[in-house]
Amino acid sequence: MRIGELSERTGTPRRLLRYYEEQGLIVADRTPNGYRAYDESNVDRVLQIRGLLDAGLPTRIIKQILPCLDKPRIIHFSDATPEMLATLESERDRMTERIRFLTRNRDAVAEYLDAVREKLVAQPPAAG
Repeated sequence: MRIGELSERTGTPRRLLRYYEEQGLIVADRTPNGYRAYDESNVDRVLQIRGLLDAGLPTRIIKQILPCLDKPRIIHFSDATPEMLATLESERDRMTERIRFLTRNRDAVAEYLDAVREKLVAQPPAAG
């Protein structure tokens, strides 16, 4: 697929897709006329990258952990530095805390909706 289709299917601007390619996060083949051609697997890859970026991971760390997300799992541990491991542990802990916070907020919204619905069901219809 061409860059426009990948952009549309992932909701990612073309500029960012080119940046991901420059950073070695995704790979595009080149057609004879020079256009980028992306494999179908890039759709999931871009969505994974977006999720990791949204979680706060920098692209240099994402590049190192992307192989762990592939199937079959091909992991290159030679790149794992103590700094990278510490960063990943910190990011994992931050994500865990964010998940806890989001879960608490989701539960509060659900409780509010239940209470509002219960009140609406209990109210008699307005006379017209």
